[in-house]
Amino acid sequence: MRRIHKLAFVSALVLANPLISTMVLAGSDLSKAISGEYKSYLEPLFVHFHANPELSLVENQTAARMAKELRAAGFEVTEGVGGTGVVAMLKNGDGPLVSMRADMDGLPVEEKTGLPYASKAMQEDPITGNQVPVMHACGHDVHITSLVGTARYMQANKDQWSGTLMLIVQPAEERVIGAKMMMEDNLYKRFGTPDFGLAFHVTSGIEAGKIGVTDGSPYAGADTVDIVIHGVGAHGASPHAGKDPIVLGAQIVMALQTLVARELPPRDPGVVTVGSFHSGTKHNIISDRAVLQLTVRNTSLETRKILLDGIQRIAVNMGRVAGLPDDKLPEVTISNESVPPTINDAKLAQRLRAVWSDKMGKSVLSEKPNKGMGAEDYPFFTTDPYIPSVYFAIGGTPEADFAAAAAGGPPVPSHHSPLFKITPEPAVTAGVEATVLALMDLMAK
Repeated sequence: MRRIHKLAFVSALVLANPLISTMVLAGSDLSKAISGEYKSYLEPLFVHFHANPELSLVENQTAARMAKELRAAGFEVTEGVGGTGVVAMLKNGDGPLVSMRADMDGLPVEEKTGLPYASKAMQEDPITGNQVPVMHACGHDVHITSLVGTARYMQANKDQWSGTLMLIVQPAEERVIGAKMMMEDNLYKRFGTPDFGLAFHVTSGIEAGKIGVTDGSPYAGADTVDIVIHGVGAHGASPHAGKDPIVLGAQIVMALQTLVARELPPRDPGVVTVGSFHSGTKHNIISDRAVLQLTVRNTSLETRKILLDGIQRIAVNMGRVAGLPDDKLPEVTISNESVPPTINDAKLAQRLRAVWSDKMGKSVLSEKPNKGMGAEDYPFFTTDPYIPSVYFAIGGTPEADFAAAAAGGPPVPSHHSPLFKITPEPAVTAGVEATVLALMDLMAK
């Protein structure tokens, strides 16, 4: 491991900034320093965040605590960016501007992990107005705790890097709208456009402390699509007198299956799922309207265009096949909650993979394939304008839990499950260490 602190520098730093002295005194080795910081400072912070989650759009207390922590770490902090978002800036001479993003919202899930610090929080859902239980069922508590650890380390070691560090505390990722809200609040016009972007997500699917780096797309694009089908109502005994939107809807559903099967190259992943089909009120009434609700997943902008264009083409032209006039053709709407795929910059991913392997050991890189088609709103920060970025994974489940599951024991709970839990120390410390190493490489003097 690389030696980082010298005794004289440590002594001077402790005198100048006692806030971070516990971290610096923890050891001369990066991993040991971060481990000491976890035990002395980050562990109670993680417990606080886990026990006090907040829903998307109303992360008020979480945002305030993050602003307080980042100010105390020596950053210039702006609150209320895109709602409850927080931006912290640290300028340290000439060099690149690099962003690191952490999302902070929880989910309307009742925690059933049995952890001593399990959430018992209740909150009013800002969308429905209902009182609901809240849980960090996706590990965002790990993300924001690690961001604080990263901030404190980078401030403590300003002599080793040069440039500007932008820390983004993002709201409403679970509703995939928070990143867009921050961008619409002129994030880059106000704070500068990053030369590089970083983010990570803790995952229960990888051994605790390991790093997963996906070539290409670690998270799929996800589009929420509604198709409104207009028909002509009639008696069920006289179908010739109407235009049946249920029959037309069924034809559209079946025709949509050809998009992935016959229009995508066999090695290009894509999903078109019709999750809801609603029409009609009674057995013997032909309705005059039907609604289909779709989710569409993809891992490249090219695939996304093929699928969305194809849905529009199929829906409209199946309406023409049914003999509908132009003013009654099916209407296709793409929701504002849609997101493009997250795509890692190939050269940057290769560069950081080499850094992590060299500094943390080759075994730190997970070899488990990424098989999911989950979605993220992080690409709103990196797609337009294009910013070379890497979104990596940090493992959070002990190897013993995987072994027990393979032997017939309890399965490892998935994200968004009421049983979801992360072993915090290896996850938080690996998140800090991987981020610090990446930043030190990108902003090396």
